[in-house]
Amino acid sequence: MNALRPVPRTLLRDHAYASIRDAIVAGEIEPGTVVRDADLAERLGLSRAPVREAFSRLVEEGLLESKPQSYTRVTPVVAAEVRDAAAVVGAMHELVTRVAVPRLRDTDLDEMRAANDRFAAAVAAGDVDAALRADDELHDVPVRVSGNRAAAATVARYTPLIRRLERRRFGEGGSCRSAGLHERLIEACAEGDTDGAVRVTADIWHTLADLADAD
Repeated sequence: MNALRPVPRTLLRDHAYASIRDAIVAGEIEPGTVVRDADLAERLGLSRAPVREAFSRLVEEGLLESKPQSYTRVTPVVAAEVRDAAAVVGAMHELVTRVAVPRLRDTDLDEMRAANDRFAAAVAAGDVDAALRADDELHDVPVRVSGNRAAAATVARYTPLIRRLERRRFGEGGSCRSAGLHERLIEACAEGDTDGAVRVTADIWHTLADLADAD
């Protein structure tokens, strides 16, 4: 029987990181909030060690800021930082789209269409969590198909900075990304139009840069 083997430490660290990151992005832990490893460890049912490791990673990624021996707190949403993140993430998506389009199979395109249907339905229902989740699922397809692990890691690192502003805009009654842009992207991919798909991808991420400029 191997069912009761200890859970690897790396899984605990990753669980703590993902849970705290998602709470920050969702606004459950608001900008400026001081966070304490003991408090969050208790809430997550973990020891303090994986939470401290998660804090270090989140500081590196710009979602937390820390002053040694003083505090660790959630960073404010800064428009310039969102613009920078959108530029980097957009460039990575353009890169993976150029590689992925010739490799996309019908099942991949079906996955993107289904994700866009979920996205449009969530936007119509005002469900920001479902909308952003579906948006991630759509764009993750070309990232995965490209096989570019460096691009995937960069996208994963900087997208949360963008999501915080998107969530706030959505909550203020603003619009989320356009399902129509997604449809254009999928159509270009289905036609094997690599240059067209890259242009639409650029349009999508320029829209997010514009969102930051309006902040």
